Amino acid sequence: MPSKTQKRIRSKNSDIVCQTVGMKTTLEQYLLFQRYLSMRHIDGQMASMSYDEYYAMIANSPIDTNLLEFRVSDTDELIGCMLIDTQRDGLSAVYSFFDPEQTKRSLGSFMILYLIELARMQKLPYLYLGYYIPFSQKMSYKVNFKPYEIFQHGKWEMP
Repeated sequence: MPSKTQKRIRSKNSDIVCQTVGMKTTLEQYLLFQRYLSMRHIDGQMASMSYDEYYAMIANSPIDTNLLEFRVSDTDELIGCMLIDTQRDGLSAVYSFFDPEQTKRSLGSFMILYLIELARMQKLPYLYLGYYIPFSQKMSYKVNFKPYEIFQHGKWEMP
C-alpha cells in the first residue's frame, strides 16, 4: 500500500502518461539522459556515454527488455525514461533517468510507483530495484518501497 507521501507523488504527477516504446532510442531520450547525468551523476562511468553506447545499453539485451517513456500529457514533453526487463516472476528496473530540474515531482519515486502498478496489472509478484548498498545515498530511496526483501547470505530476507 502506498504511503501518504507516495500518494502525494502520484497526485502531483497525474498529468504524466507512460508509453512503452520497446527498444527504440531517440535523440530526445539521449539528450534527457545526458542532462540527467550531468546534474545527478557527473562523476559516474556513464557521464561520457556516446549516443552509440546509449543505443547499445537499450538495444543489446538477450531478454525481454523495454523502454518506458514518461511524458507530460498536455505538452508531450519527455520528462523521464525507464529501462525495464520482464522476467518470469516480476519486473526489473534496470535504469531510469528523468528531468533533473523537475525536483518537486519526485520523478524517480513516481516511476517506481508506476512499475509497481504495472507489475500488479501483469499479475507479477515482484519488482526488482537492483543492488542495494546500505550506506550509498544514491541507493537509499529503495527502502521507501515496502515491504521489501534483500538478497543476502544466498537467500531473500526481510530486513
